[in-house]
Amino acid sequence: MKTPLLRVRPRFALPRLLIISCVTLLLAPSIQAQRQMEHLGRGVVAVRQTDGTVFVGWRLLGAEPEATAFNLYRAADNQSAVKLNAQPIATATHFVDRTAELQKTNAYFVKPVLKGMESTASAPFLLPANSPVRQYLTVPLQTPTNTTPNDISVGDLDGDGEYEIVIHMAARGRDNSRGGFTDPAILQAYKLNGTLLWTINLGLNIREGAHYTQFMVYDLDGDGIAEVACKTADGTVDGAGKVIGDAKADWSNRAGHIVSGPEYLTIFDGRTGAALATTNYILARHPTKRDPTPDELDEIWGDGNANRSERYLACIAYLDGKRPSLVMCRGYYTRTVLAAWNWRGGKLSQVWTFDSDAGPRRNRAYRGQGNHNLSVADVDNDGKDEIVYGACVIDHNGKGLYSTGLGHGDALHVSDLDPTRPGLEVFDIQERVDDAGMHLRDARTGKNLWKKPTAQGAPEGPGRGLAADLDPRHKGAEMWAGGEGGVEGLFNAKGALVSPIKPRTCNFAVWWDGDLLRELLNGNRISKWDWQNSSDQTIFEAEGCTSNNGSKSTPALSADILGDWREEVIWRTRDNRELRIYTTTIPTEYRFYTLMHDPQYRLAIAWQNVAYNQPPHPGFHLGVGMKSPPKPNIITQAVPVGLR
Repeated sequence: MKTPLLRVRPRFALPRLLIISCVTLLLAPSIQAQRQMEHLGRGVVAVRQTDGTVFVGWRLLGAEPEATAFNLYRAADNQSAVKLNAQPIATATHFVDRTAELQKTNAYFVKPVLKGMESTASAPFLLPANSPVRQYLTVPLQTPTNTTPNDISVGDLDGDGEYEIVIHMAARGRDNSRGGFTDPAILQAYKLNGTLLWTINLGLNIREGAHYTQFMVYDLDGDGIAEVACKTADGTVDGAGKVIGDAKADWSNRAGHIVSGPEYLTIFDGRTGAALATTNYILARHPTKRDPTPDELDEIWGDGNANRSERYLACIAYLDGKRPSLVMCRGYYTRTVLAAWNWRGGKLSQVWTFDSDAGPRRNRAYRGQGNHNLSVADVDNDGKDEIVYGACVIDHNGKGLYSTGLGHGDALHVSDLDPTRPGLEVFDIQERVDDAGMHLRDARTGKNLWKKPTAQGAPEGPGRGLAADLDPRHKGAEMWAGGEGGVEGLFNAKGALVSPIKPRTCNFAVWWDGDLLRELLNGNRISKWDWQNSSDQTIFEAEGCTSNNGSKSTPALSADILGDWREEVIWRTRDNRELRIYTTTIPTEYRFYTLMHDPQYRLAIAWQNVAYNQPPHPGFHLGVGMKSPPKPNIITQAVPVGLR
């Protein structure tokens, strides 16, 4: 759907119109196009608690009036529905049902209420009769032999307004810096009830590992159904059983690396997994040769064994401020290349390419600045997204916005981390052994706000870094770094030392309990930072579940995919036979629209699976002393066929 043009009726004489026009031009950055985002249902979820009650949660949508309230209904064993609340629920998006007959199947649904009028009921959530006491939904899996459920992304794959799951089923893998053969990477899509929708086998010529397969799940053309995009190669088999390229080709060398052969980018249908379009991957390993020698690779990338040339990142960004684009990347230790693509009207077209080793001379400043992850945010408040590529930022138009020169790092966080100053901030860590083991900078300009040195005597900089609001005594986020080169202490948004003792974990964060502080997520546990005693205590443990990615100890996914604004955590079970979607059952006095309708947060869920996974952050400060979240400038209707 095209955003309507702003029209001013000619009420005034010409001089007044000229004045209005000038003022309009001056204010143009704040008059931004609406972003096309996915239409979501209510995400109703109900779980049985130990005291015989049922905790029910649902979504407030980002485009709804703030005055929207809700009536909650329960229908037992297909009988007439009963309204559970005496007055419309206006201060929360959850409810504790104390009267349910749990020996019956109970269907819960909500109806929004505005100005005393009810509107359409949500899809019901069924709580089966005699459901066990547990605060998770189970997703049975058909896990392929010799694979493990690993990173997850979500998208509405069938247009029903609720999320489906796409899983990277990880097989035997290798880090790009090491030799050895790997097994094919596999992607599978499931509905939340465990229905397997499709399987994609990426084949022998896509190496298995954290740095290789970055898969994006997003509705790229606005038709209400998400696509899946990733790098493919000869022998990739799509969800319909069709082979891409040469089915018999094996481009692995004696060391197990893949440094030869064609490379593709494929868009897959979210409903079936069928390949919709395939094109050459940009940038190729070598500009002219499909089979470059190690020396030829070394000349371009700084090594000839596919360590630097085979480092991939990916993201989704609203480069025009209205509709999403796909950005596929290659390299960050040395050469850095980002290629932006649009999927429109059934055609895949390239928008721009940024190459640190080509184009303007200033691009050379962007070499070696990337992380093992990235972030997407509108850092300059023009309504269009930039790609925060570690220590540098690429503008929405494919040109370099700035490079700090601080170099490569392993963790990255972008949000309004310091709400006392305008705009967004970037918290980044570096592997350098110097005075910038971690730093905070202005996201728009790259200006350094403060930095902290790597621990004395450390062989390299910190390997972990995290930013989250943990302490109500200080405005904004607290920040710290971990790993062998970790910076000592916990710091506030101004860089002041909060405590010489920092949390024991430095991996993920999650909004889980009822307050505005964020909790710590590591392994299969959630912990709470005790700011008065500088210690952290476990408040939740997912028994029978385990985390992914070795010492990174990350969940399969952490995101606000169900219920109210707080985040769900998805873990795999230890036997790899199912996923468990855990949702909080702690009441809260706060009511916000779903975080998935905040554009920056939603894009963070799309890139969360990339390389070294990082937790998502919204584009506003969510924490103690916060202002009301800004109303997202979005539309959620599907784009008409002729405009896709």
